[in-house]
Amino acid sequence: MVLRSPFPLPHRHAIPLSVVALAAIASFAPSVHAQSSLPSAAASADQLQQVVVTGTRRVNRTVAESESPVDVLSAADLQRTGTTELATALGQLLPSLNFPRPSLTDASDAVRPAQLRGLSPDQTLVLIDGKRRHTTAVVNINGTQGRGAAPVDLNTIPLAAIERIEVLRDGAAAQYGSDAIAGVINIVLKKGARGGSVNAELGQTDAGDGLRHTESASAGFALGQDGWIRFALENRHQQRTNRAGVDTREAATEPRFVQVNNRLGDPDSHQQAAVLNAELPLAGALQAYAVATLSHRDTVSAAFWRTRATAVANDVADLYPEGFLPLQRSTTVDVGLIAGVRGELAGWSWDASLNHGRNRFDIDVTDTANYSLGNASPTRFDAGRLSNQQTVLNLDLSREIDLGLAAPWTLALGAEARRERYEIDAGEPASYQSGGASGFPGFQPGNAGAHARRDVAAYASLEGRVTQAFSASAALRAEHYDDFGGASSAKLSGRYAWSPAVALRGTVSTGFRAPSLAQRFFATTSTNLINGALVEAGTFPVESAAAAALGAKPLKPEKSRNLSLGLLLQPLAQWQTTVDVYQIDIDDRILLSANLSLPTALRDQLAAQGVLVSAGRYFTNALDTRTRGVDVVSTWQQDWGGAGRGQYTLAYNHNRNSVRHVDDNPALLSANNLTLIDRVTLARATVGSPKDKLVASAEHRWGPWSGRVAASRYGSFVIRQSNAANDQTFGAAWLLDVSAGWEQGAWQVSAGVDNLTDRYPDRVIAANAIGGILAYNQFSPFGFNGRQYYAKVGYRW
Repeated sequence: MVLRSPFPLPHRHAIPLSVVALAAIASFAPSVHAQSSLPSAAASADQLQQVVVTGTRRVNRTVAESESPVDVLSAADLQRTGTTELATALGQLLPSLNFPRPSLTDASDAVRPAQLRGLSPDQTLVLIDGKRRHTTAVVNINGTQGRGAAPVDLNTIPLAAIERIEVLRDGAAAQYGSDAIAGVINIVLKKGARGGSVNAELGQTDAGDGLRHTESASAGFALGQDGWIRFALENRHQQRTNRAGVDTREAATEPRFVQVNNRLGDPDSHQQAAVLNAELPLAGALQAYAVATLSHRDTVSAAFWRTRATAVANDVADLYPEGFLPLQRSTTVDVGLIAGVRGELAGWSWDASLNHGRNRFDIDVTDTANYSLGNASPTRFDAGRLSNQQTVLNLDLSREIDLGLAAPWTLALGAEARRERYEIDAGEPASYQSGGASGFPGFQPGNAGAHARRDVAAYASLEGRVTQAFSASAALRAEHYDDFGGASSAKLSGRYAWSPAVALRGTVSTGFRAPSLAQRFFATTSTNLINGALVEAGTFPVESAAAAALGAKPLKPEKSRNLSLGLLLQPLAQWQTTVDVYQIDIDDRILLSANLSLPTALRDQLAAQGVLVSAGRYFTNALDTRTRGVDVVSTWQQDWGGAGRGQYTLAYNHNRNSVRHVDDNPALLSANNLTLIDRVTLARATVGSPKDKLVASAEHRWGPWSGRVAASRYGSFVIRQSNAANDQTFGAAWLLDVSAGWEQGAWQVSAGVDNLTDRYPDRVIAANAIGGILAYNQFSPFGFNGRQYYAKVGYRW
């Protein structure tokens, strides 16, 4: 199923038609005046009493009572940002989460990773209504944050489907299993038959590029007497941005000397997404429920410009007399289905569910050539496909038990069986033969294959009040994978309230993250920019002969130990502050090794296996790290009487990653003057993300009018190079976002400016800019698009 018009129109017609469609849908919507999206000061003061479902099995746990820090972001919070991408919205709202916007990184341009607490993107677990979400098929193998990770693609979920986001900033492997080392992001969907909306958004950068528009709709309908079904649809289109510098390479031979030949920025992207959510009462207390998600995204990103000299030297100058820019045209299809039944039996609440998800990534390379075919080469190639699947069968049981303490305790038991499958399909022969398509050689038959594994788990938890002031919880989980064996984790938490205004909370836990199938079996040969030169680099599965020839060992799970201690202060009903300090130790951390530039002897050894590369890399468990940090969140709501009411937030995260241990370098690599974990890799895991981030916002409502100002400060970060003389520290940066809105009855209109002061990150020093082309660094936590304008209109019922 693809949500695409059967009558495609040029993009210049899309915006007027979307506005017409919005008005048409609104004209048929029920004439009901919606309530204000900004709660009153009194209502806002009750936000700490909001019930949360993440990190607990209790049905009445509130934010204030949580023994671990939980951020709750409402649909209105997400809509008030200047974006319609979920990951970008989270990056603007949460100081502990960063969402860089890498460019010139092959598939990572299309599927960008997000970081929580400066850790790897795949160390954060993502849930949909409490059910494990499948990860993407794309492995980030180039020089990006999260290099080597294959995380969940957050942007496949449309904002129109979301009721709220709960972000648990604590290790939770004992509760949810693998991946929950940094924390958990739980996407809670809208429910019920009542209410709906249609929305449209239009935006563009101050530089005149990056035009984007989004249209979305959400509605609920009754199923029988007490059942319901909801849908959300979204169409999102964004044109590319480009901040590349002029190309100053090879002045004597290049007809396009000092012109902008490259692309450095957001790619062209067109996504359509849908979410279906339903619940139907059955006999007695039984309820059936289902969630279906679908996303289809087309992305066009660019590789590095090939000069005329390169075209001449490789006998393709007749095809490209001035040089050429290979384009990577990818299609991502993401499908998820959750179906379950829940009910009551003999005092137990139970929930049985089946959860299946699949992410597929197809890539074509165009405007390029296979040099071995010369001027007879095709210019478009099918480079192959990646696919990742997950199927989970889960049974949850819970009940209250009386232990003779201050209140009944909640006992939860559960069992889970999970099957994962990862598959690589080879490209067409011309895409990989004799070096393959320039820009992105296709997946070879030797890379191709399907790999699967099974995992079974059992878990238990107990939580409740020891006294009226002291609550505690404990969780245990044991898992067994058929490829590497067993893993277990535990968690203890407690909270003590000295008074309604002061409480102390803390947790201690162990966790793990199983190496993904993608990390075990992903294999490709690609053209990478390494130390300023384009190099054919191979990514080898750790159990392959090629990796063994470079000293690889089989992967094992990451193991973690989490400690946190938090203070909650609420001196006034309308003012509350939380301070949480934490430490996360990770042993055997899974990383993609350094790019190993191979000497002739090792090249010849790999060539004898049919592997023709100049550099190689593989995954390894060679690093132990420690993460220490503090989160501070303070909110204040105030009713100013006739002057309106306001909500003010100050949130801060300080994070420091350090190295505790690096395994000895394999003897074979040392003998060839190669380093498995080099200074570049260590810097990416420690100082490559901002050491701190602050978000301060003020929102005021007066009658139908509202205004919002948000200031964000991103701390400094360091990019190291193989040559220490070319290291660069990027300074801290302040960004200012402003918006204004008007709401009358069911209609909402808003407009805003993100990055009002047009702040860009520091420019890349000349030694790392590759002839002036790479003007900005892709590790920038706020990208490098500059000032952006947007306007939104919506109708609700």
